[in-house]
Amino acid sequence: MSRDTKDDIDSSSAPLIEHLAELRTRILISLGAFVVAMLVAFTVWNPIFNFLTHPICDALAARGQDCGLVLIKLQEGFFVAIRISVMGGIMLSFPVIAWQMWRFVAPGLYRNEKAAFLPFLIASPIMFVLGGLFAFYVVLPIAFDFFLGFQQFMTEQPGAEGEEGRLPLAGVVFQGSMEQYLALTSNFILAFGLCFQLPVLLTLMGKAGLVTSRGLGSMRKYAVVLILAVAALVTPPDMMSQMILFSAVYPLYEISIFLIKRMERKREAELRAQGLWFDDEEGDGAA
Repeated sequence: MSRDTKDDIDSSSAPLIEHLAELRTRILISLGAFVVAMLVAFTVWNPIFNFLTHPICDALAARGQDCGLVLIKLQEGFFVAIRISVMGGIMLSFPVIAWQMWRFVAPGLYRNEKAAFLPFLIASPIMFVLGGLFAFYVVLPIAFDFFLGFQQFMTEQPGAEGEEGRLPLAGVVFQGSMEQYLALTSNFILAFGLCFQLPVLLTLMGKAGLVTSRGLGSMRKYAVVLILAVAALVTPPDMMSQMILFSAVYPLYEISIFLIKRMERKREAELRAQGLWFDDEEGDGAA
């Protein structure tokens, strides 16, 4: 092995037992960070829950109703606090967990592999947060407005022709469960956060040579069908919210094709400069 090769990769002669010991240490550090972050989130779970109720409260206020959620089960409030604490613990401790993961795998990566993998490690949480914000501020208000549209207000039903009186029509008022509301809201945020991982995943696959821009371009019609199917599963059964998800995710698919195409052009330029580019590769590497 040449000296350049030795400089290109971090050498490690540690036996398997030392690698396992290092893995155990980093898992314990990550677990400790999660527990501390979870305890911190538990102290402020009530303000966090109040913040998460803004979409439903705004939708109820638009109908002239007071915002109120109820406890159906005796232990429901406690489990709501625990669920918020777990979610908050994961979010707060993620930088520590990601850093421990990186420190464990980095010694086994070449320098160019580190340069390629690190941006994706940073972009993944950013895209997840963007997806969660999109769900919270755009999709959830539309979803709650759709669901509350089936609410029946107290009205009077016209009587038969010739009758003086009118029959009262029973009203239905929304009284949601704290636990069910939190589950619905968190599921929406999680689903959209994962959907926004699409460009990160596809670009990483393109970097590894598993997909090409031409291949993804030829699969556009299938991508449209798949995104619409996912939108139908993770959004309320109304066309508006499904089209909003499609309008947000499909451009990410096109952005992925653009990013992969740029990487292919860069790779082609490097290979041409080294005299290693051949005509039979032009179909995959050309724009």
